[in-house]
Amino acid sequence: MRKQEIDYILGKMLDSHNNVSDLNITVGRPFQVESSGQLTGVELTPPFSELTPFQAEIFALNLINRDRRLTEILLAQGSCDSSYELPGKARFRVNIFSQRSNYSIVLRKLATQIPTFDDMKLPEAFHKMAEEKNGIILVTGATGSGKSTSLAALLNDINERKSVHIITLEDPVEFSHPHKKATFNQREMGNDFDSFASGLRAALRQAPKVILVGEMRDRETVEIALSAAETGHLVVSTLHTVDAGQTINRILGMFSSEEETQIRIRLSDTVRWIACQRLLPKEGGGRVAAFDIMGSNMRVKDTILNGESEGKTYYEIIQAGKAFGMTTFDDYIIELFSRGEVSEETAKAYASNKGIVGRGIDSVKSSRGQETTDIGKLQVDKGYGKPERKF
Repeated sequence: MRKQEIDYILGKMLDSHNNVSDLNITVGRPFQVESSGQLTGVELTPPFSELTPFQAEIFALNLINRDRRLTEILLAQGSCDSSYELPGKARFRVNIFSQRSNYSIVLRKLATQIPTFDDMKLPEAFHKMAEEKNGIILVTGATGSGKSTSLAALLNDINERKSVHIITLEDPVEFSHPHKKATFNQREMGNDFDSFASGLRAALRQAPKVILVGEMRDRETVEIALSAAETGHLVVSTLHTVDAGQTINRILGMFSSEEETQIRIRLSDTVRWIACQRLLPKEGGGRVAAFDIMGSNMRVKDTILNGESEGKTYYEIIQAGKAFGMTTFDDYIIELFSRGEVSEETAKAYASNKGIVGRGIDSVKSSRGQETTDIGKLQVDKGYGKPERKF
């Protein structure tokens, strides 16, 4: 299988559906694409009803393109990350991994246009994030929830308004930012540095004001990021967590119990914002983002220092901080329902607290004059307890 054939197949897969986000190549399945969150087979000529182990391996080796480093990582660790460009059509973030002695491939389509806050309809809190001068901003969520896109919009806003030096450490580079007011230096793991920890350590000597770290993968990276934030840098990064509270606990879990108190102090001083996002199926097709956003205030700092307790959880603090741009997933999902962007079933399925979302939906429906229950008209049973009359 030559590169021209690889490019032909990838092009056909991209053109097969609208809103294609991922291309999936798995042994025993046809070529598949993910469109609006659903995996769908792609019809090709000649047809590939079930990919063989040999076909998947040849496809993987062509994507690696004789890169010795990637080949060694794949053989030693069982998976590797790289990028691939389909000339004139798209760029991809590629993950090749072994499963049951076969190779599978997932290609994530990367957007070519730099997103903006207005394009993505991001909450007002993201504008406040772009105003920060130092500290740590974390955008979290599951794989494929749009974290990188939100961070790209954040960096783009800084790029348009501030004359600063921005260094990005990515695996791989997803959005190629042009130089506007800011000066961008974008470094790719494997080509420009060997690990996030070493790249971040080197970045401290490169006079940046803003540092993007693709992912907080280990305690060493977190430690250096904390040091960078403490010395006047703005560090933005991602984590795979489901909400703001779990993000703090995940970071604390990277350190030993003897270090916990010191890390809590450092986190309370440096964390500025934590934004977690999920993608929900949108009414009429496509997907829409919901956000859980926690900013830094005295209550948040105290909870990071001393831990959560009854009446003082991150969820309750965020609910009380609406005036400062904070929001819970549940409140955001209720707002999406009120705007008609998600259905009632979707809102309840993706809720963190189904009771809160259920009451919020009933309130919205009541304000519209809609029924909030399917219980019919109630009547008094006047014959209850009376003896039956025999005729």
